[in-house]
Amino acid sequence: MVSKIQDADELLKSEKKNNRILENDLAFEDKKLSEIWKHCIDIIKDNVNESVYNTWFAPILAVSLNNNILTLKVPSQFFYEWIEAHYSNLLQLTLKQIIGEEVKLKYRIDGATIDEKSNIVEEINLPAQKYVPNAKPKLSKENKTIEKSDSFISKLNPAYSFESMIVGDSNQLAVSVAESLVDDLTKTRFNPFFIYGNTGLGKTHLATAIGNRINQKYPNLKVLYTNSENFSIEYVNSVQNNTVNDFKKQYQSLDVLILDDVQFMASRSKTQDTFFHIYNSLQQMGKQIIIASDKPPKDVKNIEERLISRFQCGLTVQMQSPDKEMRMAILKKKSENEGISLPEDVCEYIAQNVTSSIRELEGTLITMMARHIFSNREINLELAREIIEGIANIQDRPLTVEVINETVSDYYKISIESMESKSRKHEIVLARQMSMYLIKEFLHLPLKKIGSIFGGKDHTTVMHSCQTIENYLQLDKTVKASYEFIKSKLINR
Repeated sequence: MVSKIQDADELLKSEKKNNRILENDLAFEDKKLSEIWKHCIDIIKDNVNESVYNTWFAPILAVSLNNNILTLKVPSQFFYEWIEAHYSNLLQLTLKQIIGEEVKLKYRIDGATIDEKSNIVEEINLPAQKYVPNAKPKLSKENKTIEKSDSFISKLNPAYSFESMIVGDSNQLAVSVAESLVDDLTKTRFNPFFIYGNTGLGKTHLATAIGNRINQKYPNLKVLYTNSENFSIEYVNSVQNNTVNDFKKQYQSLDVLILDDVQFMASRSKTQDTFFHIYNSLQQMGKQIIIASDKPPKDVKNIEERLISRFQCGLTVQMQSPDKEMRMAILKKKSENEGISLPEDVCEYIAQNVTSSIRELEGTLITMMARHIFSNREINLELAREIIEGIANIQDRPLTVEVINETVSDYYKISIESMESKSRKHEIVLARQMSMYLIKEFLHLPLKKIGSIFGGKDHTTVMHSCQTIENYLQLDKTVKASYEFIKSKLINR
């Protein structure tokens, strides 16, 4: 009996010892794998730009390396498909360089393992969801949904297209993903598609280009572009007119919703609540949502957490500031479109000194053209320096009504006294309306308060002025360029 107990004790000790050895081996293997993957990541960082790395490689986790099979954990099926289509070669070459031999790749998605070649999911253990973040748009074989009414207005600017975009390292990823989305809307794996970046980098252009391309490819789909400011105004009007249900139904009937400047929905709890329900309804029906913002979802302030979590469930892509070569290409294309010849030294000087945004580049070019046409100035280096020095002279101080009025006054060469007067001259009215619009956009003052600043005008006059500028921005490229230039000066002062 004693002998059997001793044997059992010896066996137990042996098992414990073996387990410790196994645990040490596994710890060693984990350490080895993490070192291998770190070396791979270091090489990959040198071969892709920062935006590509942050979007497609930073989220990847190396899970295991057994029998020359490396298993990588990725966030979603679409993520796996994109990596396979665009970066499989880079991964294979990198691994061969680090390990010294061919390595087969497998991918794991929340417990589901996908074979690199067969694309077969071996096991599925996905969590239950209350809504469907990756549902597909309900299109028939003829790419039709409910017939689009002749009275439906998409509010898309036709000038914004993929063809009119200058593509470089700063926006190549965002443009590629956007084109992939439109190529087959029924197979999109990212919903919402969240585009972010500093002001003036082309977010609105790209989001609108998506809408225009969808309209071309699926003419019966209802595609709507709006921004959060207009959405909020429409919602408030529906409350005042007791038509909230009609307002919701109008948005819930869309096939594609493009919402720009979502950050301006901050602190508007009722508007956010209504948008939340519209968002959920669209997503559950598999309708595509595209959102643009100046910050990534997690950094947007004063937006409800439930909305932020939904913004994060899709694909988030950053648009970065263009490099000098891209800025020069933009200037050349814009000047050619306007029928002017931009000397090389002038083009290079502007690209070297105007670095913050594409809008500011365009605004500088428009200002130069205006001086050339209306003041008979020659387009040369002297004029370029004069304009750019005028931008640099704006003092760094808090944004106030006074700063906005001074900036508008300086741009239009009209005194603040004239802007605040009752004059009906077109150039004075335009400057006044532009100031009202910018004060409302930046400072969010009540309409009545804005009216009091401009000689005691009532709130309906201010509302009309803001709507007039809104219409100009849709239809008049000169006013739009002026607006973008002034706005860029205010933001980058």
